[in-house]
Amino acid sequence: MNSQPKPVPPASPTPAAGNLPRMGSEQILRGANTVEIEHAGQRYLLRVTRENKLILTK
Repeated sequence: MNSQPKPVPPASPTPAAGNLPRMGSEQILRGANTVEIEHAGQRYLLRVTRENKLILTK
């Protein structure tokens, strides 16, 4: 079984309001409190706080 996430296709022009892609945080975090996101060669961390808020840091 492949545990690597599938690559996300490049973003297209901004769709009209209401047509934006939506994913639940559960899909992104997969049960973890922190995930690494790579974008344009930079590493970002997305984490859940004690107050159940999301924070994205570089």
